[in-house]
Amino acid sequence: MKIFLSGFRMSIVRLSFIIVLAALNVKVGAQPATGTQVRNLDLNISDSSDDAEKRATRTVARRAAISDYKSTVNGLVETITINGVSFNMVKVEGGVFTMGATEEQGEDAYAAEAPAHQVTVGDFLIGETEVTQQLWQAIMGENPSVYDGDDMPVQCIRYIDCETFFFKLNFLTNRHFRLPTEAEWEYAARGGKKAISTKYAGSDKCDEVAWFCNNSGNMPHKVREKLPNELGLYDMSGNVDEWVIDSWNDYSETPKNNPKVLDGSEEKVRRGGGCLDFQRHLRVSDRRGCSERMWNYDIGLRIAE
Repeated sequence: MKIFLSGFRMSIVRLSFIIVLAALNVKVGAQPATGTQVRNLDLNISDSSDDAEKRATRTVARRAAISDYKSTVNGLVETITINGVSFNMVKVEGGVFTMGATEEQGEDAYAAEAPAHQVTVGDFLIGETEVTQQLWQAIMGENPSVYDGDDMPVQCIRYIDCETFFFKLNFLTNRHFRLPTEAEWEYAARGGKKAISTKYAGSDKCDEVAWFCNNSGNMPHKVREKLPNELGLYDMSGNVDEWVIDSWNDYSETPKNNPKVLDGSEEKVRRGGGCLDFQRHLRVSDRRGCSERMWNYDIGLRIAE
């Protein structure tokens, strides 16, 4: 009887340990996406980006960054190294711009890009490139991409996967990285205060700055292979579509100040177009809404702060 009770207690201890590990989201060999398989990467946090943002903020406020995190700043570029992987963040000076279907977008602009309206954004940081597979792997411990390569953008990313990525990244760095707002994304794609009013991010010739259906072979390519825009940002047009933080909303003529739409809707916004898209979707004002659970091998993300 004593032996039985002792074994029973040990089973209870093991079960409790497993439950604790599950609560902390400790995984071994996390399975990447294949076909239409749904990946469970949600860290048991709410699908609401607002809730996730608040929880991440509370978490990082309680702890210091891990020992191998470091940051160096050179002018407007900050180089961050985490878990042995470095990435660059570019400081964007805030300003006022016209968002939406501006004149240079011509007849390619869709109804959802109208009316063009005045928007003010503050200073922010944005990733020099899309998040690479190397960085995603360093933070998440797995790589869901269909086309592999350390310097290629991570693919097959859902909006809710982005929330998990930033939760973990912020826990490790004690910072508040996030997706850019839709206004920040467009302001940066247009070149910020250095903007020269081009149709695509950095040029009126999309071949110069973008991988898209006519030149990509219908697959993503390494970051930094095309020309950057005026701010030194690569692949803002093409390569992979990029999630922004906002829920889908209709534009109005009313001027906006640092707009961010988080209404709890599952329909989110993607920007920039990808390797499967036609030129029309590569434009700086093009916007598309889709489910936060949508993923494909031409959908990725870019970091902001």
